[in-house]
Amino acid sequence: MSIEQVSLLTTLALVAAFVLSAVFGAVARATRFCTMGAISDVVALGDWTRVKQWAAAGGIALIGFSALVFTGLVDADRTLYASHQILWLAALVGGLLFGVGMVLSSGCGNKTLVRLGGGNLKALVVLVLMGVSAFATLKGITAVLRVATVDAVHVDLAMNASLPEVLAASFQLNAASLRLALGLAFGGALLVWAAWGRETRDVRSLVGGVLIGALVVAAWWLSGHWAVVEEHPLTLEHVFLATNSGRAEALSFVTPVAYALDWLMFYSDANKRLTLGIVSVAGVVVGAALHALWSREFRWEGFAGTSDLAHHATGAVLMGIGGVTAMGCTIGQGLSALSTLSIASLPAIAGIVIGAVVSLKYQAWQLERAL
Repeated sequence: MSIEQVSLLTTLALVAAFVLSAVFGAVARATRFCTMGAISDVVALGDWTRVKQWAAAGGIALIGFSALVFTGLVDADRTLYASHQILWLAALVGGLLFGVGMVLSSGCGNKTLVRLGGGNLKALVVLVLMGVSAFATLKGITAVLRVATVDAVHVDLAMNASLPEVLAASFQLNAASLRLALGLAFGGALLVWAAWGRETRDVRSLVGGVLIGALVVAAWWLSGHWAVVEEHPLTLEHVFLATNSGRAEALSFVTPVAYALDWLMFYSDANKRLTLGIVSVAGVVVGAALHALWSREFRWEGFAGTSDLAHHATGAVLMGIGGVTAMGCTIGQGLSALSTLSIASLPAIAGIVIGAVVSLKYQAWQLERAL
């Protein structure tokens, strides 16, 4: 493959990622896909409709990624979440911080992008603060604290720290076949549960979950198979084109926001390149905006007062720090990492849910006191 062909493939991959994420933004807005909203519905109303929507997305993502690995289209050992270490404390603490932050900010990273597309200027402030705190946790002052504390506590394994690889090594089984079996079992169970009960009357919600899961699978295929060069003409190395990590990546909306801000601020630096994550951030906003305009629901919205600003600003910082520490948000860990059956995704998801529930209950308690 020539340099010109690599350049063309990179451009096509970026365009595909933008289109894919724009569809994600439109679907998320049209079907009210929101992890924080789903948890809030359960805590406040006992309504599991949007949790089952998330379960449908998780089921499709699990089955789809497992099928990609089984057919050899994606290498599970070369994804962003592949590691021989289980950073369980970082995942748990980061998840807790993120869960608290998304409640204070009225939504997680992807929901904030969707809200921005609908004209919500509060979301713009949240994104900027989240991106700055995320970048500081990647390479700045909070990164030093992260590495010296929670990242220092981990479990080392001789294989990739994902459930299929651990079980395959323990029982001398084929990892790809076992992954497919586990993906079908767990993913199928999530889909059956999502389709069971009175919540399934909301067909739009269920279809939205299925589409979101399918888009996560499409992102894995795009970055892990289509936008891959086996031997780069300059380095002769195996290259995943236009990724920040140099590995296969799927959808996530904390670290990519940080890299998007970095790209904007240092645009004239030739070393700053567009990546799949950066264009995905823009794509979600554009997709949500197109849906808002088409449905005539676009409207400008600002902060109600200083208290509202303080809550959203605090939440944004917590999401930035927590999202990087946990290596993902409700989409990055909740769907993309979960689809790989990464062991670290379990404490991360648990932390997000616990942090959100505690924050929601605290807000309800404060409201009752004020009445």
